[in-house]
Amino acid sequence: MKVYDAQSLRNVALVGHSGAGKTQLVSALLFDAGAVNRLGRVDDGTTVTDYDEEEIARKHTLSASLAYAEWNKTKINFIDTPGMANFLSDARAALRVVEAALVVVDAVAGVEVSTEKVWAEADELSVPRIVILNRVDRERASLDRSLESLRSVFGRAIVPIQVPIGEEKNFRGVVDLVAMKALTFAGDGSGKMTEGEVPADVAPAAQSARDALIEMVAEADDTLMEKFFDAGTLTQEELVGGLKRGIGAGRIFPLLCASATANIGMPPALDAIVSYVPSPAERPVAAKDAKGGDTEIKASDAGPVSAFVWKTVADPFAGRITLFRVLSGVLKADSTVYNVTKDTPERLGHLVLLQGKTQANVPEVHAGDIGAVTKLKETLTNDILADKGSAVHVEAIKFPEPVISYAIEPKSRGDEEKISTALHRLQEEDPTISYNRDQQTKELLLAGQGQSHIEVTVAKLKRRFGVEVNLKLPRIPYRETITAATEAHGRHKKQTGGHGQFGDCKVKFEPLPRGSDFEFVDDIFGGAIPRQFVPAVEKGIRDARLRGFLAGYPMVDFRATVFDGSFHQVDSNELSFKMAAALAFKDGMARARPTLLEPIMNVEVYAPSDFAGDLMGDLNSRRGRIGGMDTRGVSTIIRAKVPMSEMLTYEQHLTSATGGRGTYHMEFSHYEEVPQHLHAKIIAASKAERGAEATEEV
Repeated sequence: MKVYDAQSLRNVALVGHSGAGKTQLVSALLFDAGAVNRLGRVDDGTTVTDYDEEEIARKHTLSASLAYAEWNKTKINFIDTPGMANFLSDARAALRVVEAALVVVDAVAGVEVSTEKVWAEADELSVPRIVILNRVDRERASLDRSLESLRSVFGRAIVPIQVPIGEEKNFRGVVDLVAMKALTFAGDGSGKMTEGEVPADVAPAAQSARDALIEMVAEADDTLMEKFFDAGTLTQEELVGGLKRGIGAGRIFPLLCASATANIGMPPALDAIVSYVPSPAERPVAAKDAKGGDTEIKASDAGPVSAFVWKTVADPFAGRITLFRVLSGVLKADSTVYNVTKDTPERLGHLVLLQGKTQANVPEVHAGDIGAVTKLKETLTNDILADKGSAVHVEAIKFPEPVISYAIEPKSRGDEEKISTALHRLQEEDPTISYNRDQQTKELLLAGQGQSHIEVTVAKLKRRFGVEVNLKLPRIPYRETITAATEAHGRHKKQTGGHGQFGDCKVKFEPLPRGSDFEFVDDIFGGAIPRQFVPAVEKGIRDARLRGFLAGYPMVDFRATVFDGSFHQVDSNELSFKMAAALAFKDGMARARPTLLEPIMNVEVYAPSDFAGDLMGDLNSRRGRIGGMDTRGVSTIIRAKVPMSEMLTYEQHLTSATGGRGTYHMEFSHYEEVPQHLHAKIIAASKAERGAEATEEV
């Protein structure tokens, strides 16, 4: 395997909305670069980066995957990322280990919800971007409309460096505005390119677009601006150099035109990646030193070894596959490195480069490159591998909290143990899922980013680990709280002939601001309750609050202060005071005006403007509060706060109401009180559910 230094590497992540054609684009780029010998197609399930059975069946990328190619003596690492809202965390992770994002935009739809989200993430990380306008050969495709959509959302720094030759079914090539050459492509999908003069019918528009490009490049550089004012233009050398610097600094976002399905526009896209994307050597990685001060890690083979783990894959055959980016130094196979995060040594076996699911063994991976290693014992996503004694620290990837949960149960009774093991493996791969056993209902709850996320996780359980489960309707994580302060008394007394049981405590309960959870205060003076029994009082209240009072949901946002009590020299013990505290809780809750709390979600709905009125009406009917509305070209974004209980069936409704053209994103906002008229219904449902479970146990 050829060795590439940091200067000869380019790492790019393909990001954008689901359906924009990212996976097909990677397939065409790999084919035209000669990395694969056939043009894989999403519809046929033959692409390099969508190799998972679930991805092939759904025709959507569900997990970031890696591929690479060589172009002009430069190695390009491509990370193909998901565009569906439920799976965007993988796009966030990929943006942490690349020097640029290829933002893929559909030439008909323009900017969509996930495009905005990944753009904002790239902004936050200061990642340079190249926009690839894909599917220019589709009916109703338009550079002008797409450019208007992009600029209205992201600003005027988006500037074409190509214009299409023909649009819709007549799209056959592009004019390179930097070199002012026409690049036309064979119509047979081979990707064969012919250079020529700019066609007369395109020349005026191309010249106007080139003038705008020169002006934007000059505007992004003070030195070039002076030259532009003096000469009225820039030399070719100044244009190319200024464009590269402007892209690297995030002041210019060049736009290219392509059709991945027709294999048009790939070689110039590869040229642009090599020419304009910074190499790892040009973009040091921000880090913290041993004292917590800011520092940088430069991508140099001569530096100490350090690598950042950005993804873990749970493979039932190969075991754990760990994907890393070498920050500095040279990582060698069959060597021992130190996991700085876990403070433990880690033995490396075979190092591999990934071409989709295909692994190629390599003896070493150099600074700036992205590779993988199998069967590490302790290392997981966000860990740092380095030389022993290294104190380097890189900020961890932040993964979103799960927003919706389902109860799962095995179809076969013998699978209970296997479920937990398999979910643990999948959680290593996808930190945005979580699972836990509900202490009250004894149900195993699987939580994730949305319904499709949960369904995909369940499909992985079956396919990879042979575990089949039934999904129950999502449980709404209601909470209970109090709205008034009160004092309560709990006394537990039991005589059994020998030593009895005696515990007695007085507790004050007070409401706290929303989000405070629970506080326990020891205000005992004079030994009314001996010190060794106060923790038992706290334990009794904590256990009781988790069982709730109204409907069996945890009680939150209150303070319990134990201020008095009594004890018996012989009969008092920890269990007695724990029981007394539970009685005090029950006594106090009856007078503290308890109420139910429900989770409220921040909801953003993206849909064609024609549907805006109906969708707003529907959100209002779901007890939603509309917070604002924006227009993006032909689309409307509706922002609202809606109770989670009203959003359980929203995915199906939105698909039906908009003919599949609407999408939404939802994340937890806060808890607030349930309207009084819904209390009885929720309490009755909870009691019925618990009654049914008790019957089953009997």
